[in-house]
Amino acid sequence: MRGNDEIQGGMWSYISAEQRVPADHPLRPIQRMVNGVLHDMSRSFSRLYSDVGRPSIPPEQLLRALLLQVLYSVRSERMLMEQLDYNLLFRWFVGLNMDDRVWSATTFSKNRERLLAGDIARKFFDQILERARENELLSDEHFTVDGTLIDAWAGQKSFKPKDAKKSDDYDDDSGNPTVNFRGQKRSNKTHASTTDPDARLFRKSSGTESKLRYSGHVLMDNRHGIAVDARLTPAGTRVERDAGLEMARKIPGRKRVTLGADKGYDVRSFASGLRSMNVTPHIAGKNVSYSSIDGRTTRHPGYETSQRKRKRVEEIFGWMKTVGTMQKTRHRGQKKVGWMFTFTLAAYNLVRIRNLTWSPT
Repeated sequence: MRGNDEIQGGMWSYISAEQRVPADHPLRPIQRMVNGVLHDMSRSFSRLYSDVGRPSIPPEQLLRALLLQVLYSVRSERMLMEQLDYNLLFRWFVGLNMDDRVWSATTFSKNRERLLAGDIARKFFDQILERARENELLSDEHFTVDGTLIDAWAGQKSFKPKDAKKSDDYDDDSGNPTVNFRGQKRSNKTHASTTDPDARLFRKSSGTESKLRYSGHVLMDNRHGIAVDARLTPAGTRVERDAGLEMARKIPGRKRVTLGADKGYDVRSFASGLRSMNVTPHIAGKNVSYSSIDGRTTRHPGYETSQRKRKRVEEIFGWMKTVGTMQKTRHRGQKKVGWMFTFTLAAYNLVRIRNLTWSPT
C-alpha cells in the first residue's frame, strides 16, 4: 500500500538529540575525548573572560563548532552557522538544544578572536597529544620532520612595491584591477602583499609558479603517525630546516632519538645541529659525494625503517589540505593562519587516536 505524502507544518517530539545519534557513530568517541580536554582547559578559558558583563558564546561550544568545521570541510563560518541551524548531528556535538538560537556568523567570528590571545589552539593540541600518550600511542624515540606550502588568502595583484603608493601599472578598478607586471623584477625584499603582508612570494621548485604562501612544519612520531609538534612560518628557502631544529630541541627526554627527513634537509648545518642535541639524523641523502650523512648512519637497519616511516607525514599534509581545507587558508596574518594550522593538526590527531583506539560495535 502506498503511503500518503502528508507534510506537517509543526509537531512535538519527545526524542532527544542524544537518542537520534547512533551509538556507533564515529563522532561519539571524538566527542568524549573533546569533552574531557575542554574540561581540563576550563581554567585557561576563565582567564580570557571578565567576571562581569553579558555572557558570550561558551568557549567550549565555540571550539566544538570549529572542530566540526574542520572535520566536515565547511568552508566558511556562515555555512557553519547554517548547518548548526538545521543539522541535528551538529547541534548534538556542539551542545545546543533544539530550540536554542544559532549565533550570527559575525558574532561567531568575533568571539573566535578572543581565543587567539590565549593561544588556545596550542593548549588544545597539547591536551590531545596527552590523550595519545595515555593510550600508549607514542614511542618518544623515532620522529620525522617535514614541511608543506599553504597558499595565502591573497592574490598576485596585491603584491606591490613597498615604497610605491600607487603604480601606473594598475588601473582605477579597486575590485579587480588590470595589472601588467611583465618584465618587472619582483621579490620579497622590494614588494609585499597589501592583502596579507605576512605572506611571502615563493615557488616550490624551478619551473613552477610563484605564489604568496606560508610554510607549515610538522614533527611526527613514527609509531602511529601522530603529529607531536607544529610550526607555521612565512615561506622561504631555509625555514624548513630552521623549524626542524627548533622542534627537535623540544623533543622530550634525554635519550638518543632519531629524526627522519627528506632530501631537502640534507645540509651539513642541519645534520650537525641535530647531532649536537643527541639526535641521530636519518636524512635521505642527495648525493653520496656531498651528503651530510654517510655509511656510519645508513648501514643500520633503523635508517631504512625511518626512510619508510617518514613518508607517513604526507598523509597528515594530505588530510589537512583536503579534509581540513588548508590547501588555501581562509585567514590572513601569520598569527591567525598559525592558529588554524595547529588547530587543524589537533583535529587530525583526534581522528587518528579515534581510529587506533575505537572499534564500532
